[in-house]
Amino acid sequence: MKPVVDLGCCILCEICVELAPHAFKINDAGYVDILPLDDYADEDIREAIKNCPKDCISWE
Repeated sequence: MKPVVDLGCCILCEICVELAPHAFKINDAGYVDILPLDDYADEDIREAIKNCPKDCISWE
């Protein structure tokens, strides 16, 4: 599974980037990107998804 961000509801709070900078980043256009990883099943990524204030990160 891989996290996906609903950019329509994202408020760019950057909590995901703070909690899991190896998986999330703000791109040059100002949107959240999911960085390519072999495995997304770590606790930091789960915490980032759980702590998203708008619940706009989900698993695909």
